[in-house]
Amino acid sequence: MPIWDHISELIKRMKIVVITFIVSTLVALAMPVDLSFLKNSAFYRTPAILLLDLINQTERPKSLILIAGSITAPLELWVIAAALMGAIVTAPVFAYQLYRFVDPALYPSERSAVYPVVFSFTALFLVGFLFGWFILIPFMFWGLLPFFGFVNAQPVIFVMDFYTLVLLFLAITGLAFTLPVFFVLLVKFHILHTSIITKNRKYYYAALYIVAALITPDGGIWADLALFLPLAALTEIAILVSKRYEKPQKEETAEAAAPTPALVLPARCKFCGDVLTKGNPFCPNCKRSQI
Repeated sequence: MPIWDHISELIKRMKIVVITFIVSTLVALAMPVDLSFLKNSAFYRTPAILLLDLINQTERPKSLILIAGSITAPLELWVIAAALMGAIVTAPVFAYQLYRFVDPALYPSERSAVYPVVFSFTALFLVGFLFGWFILIPFMFWGLLPFFGFVNAQPVIFVMDFYTLVLLFLAITGLAFTLPVFFVLLVKFHILHTSIITKNRKYYYAALYIVAALITPDGGIWADLALFLPLAALTEIAILVSKRYEKPQKEETAEAAAPTPALVLPARCKFCGDVLTKGNPFCPNCKRSQI
C-alpha cells in the first residue's frame, strides 16, 4: 500500500479511539449512577464523583483537612477524574486498534506474542495500581503528616493538591510495574541483552532504589523499600523470561552464515482465501502477511 493509504488507515482507527475517549469521559462526567437525585439533588452521583469519594474515604487520613483553594477547583477535579476514567476505558480500544493497524505485517510468531504482552502489561499495571492504593499511599501520608507538627502547622491542604497527588502517584506506580514487559520485548527483538543488568546489578539496583525514592516523595525508607523490593523481584523474573529468547553466539553466527531458504508462498491467502500475487507475501484483499 502507498504511504498515504497507511496514514489514512491509521487516522481512521485513531478516530475510533478519540470518539471512545470523548464518549466514555462524558459518561463518567455526567451520567448518574442512580435516580436518587430526582428526589434530592444532593444525591447526584456520577462515576467520576464516586471515584473522588472513594479516594476521600479510603486514602485521606482523618487528620487531613481539605479546602477548595479556588472556586473552580471542585469542577476541575470532577473533569480530571472523568478524563482519567475515560482514558482507562479507552486504553484497551487503543491497543486493539493499534494491533489491527500493524496486524497485516506481523509474522505468525510476532502475532502470537501480542496477547501475552497485552495481558502481562494489563495485569502488572493493575497490580501496581493496587499496590500503590493499599500500601504506598498510606506509607506516603504516614511519612508526610508528622512534618506538620514539626513546624506547628495544621494539616490543611488544597483539595486539588491532594487528589492530583493521589491520582498521579497511582498512575506512576502502575506504569513502574510494567517496565519488565518492555525489557522482555527489547530482549526478544535483540535490541538489549540480559547481560546489561546481570553484569551491572549493583549499579542497576542503586539506580532503581533512587527511582523508587523519587516516586515515594517522603514516605521514609520503609516506603522506598516497599516499592523497591517488588520492582527488583519483577526485574529478576523479567531476566529469567528474557533468557528464553536469547541464543548462544555460535548458534546465531551459524544461522547468519546459513543460506536463506527460498520463500514458498501458498496460491491462496490462508486467512481470506483470495488469490495471491506471485512473489508478494501480502494478500491483496485482507493485506495480511502469509509468512
